Amino acid sequence: MITGAQIRSARAALAWSAEELATRSGVGLRTIQRFELVDDVPPSRSSTLLDVKAALEAAGIEFIGSP
Repeated sequence: MITGAQIRSARAALAWSAEELATRSGVGLRTIQRFELVDDVPPSRSSTLLDVKAALEAAGIEFIGSP
């Protein structure tokens, strides 16, 4: 899984808005915003976090290690 802090950092590295990440991941904007409010793994369905992670990885972000 990925953390809210990793999502924020990855989005910043790509210079994406939260709206851009929502569109590319197929996850709602409010969900992205909620994920980014926490530093640890956000409470959610694992499939939703995997959709966000996949969108970031498709854009070139590489996650290493595990939270």
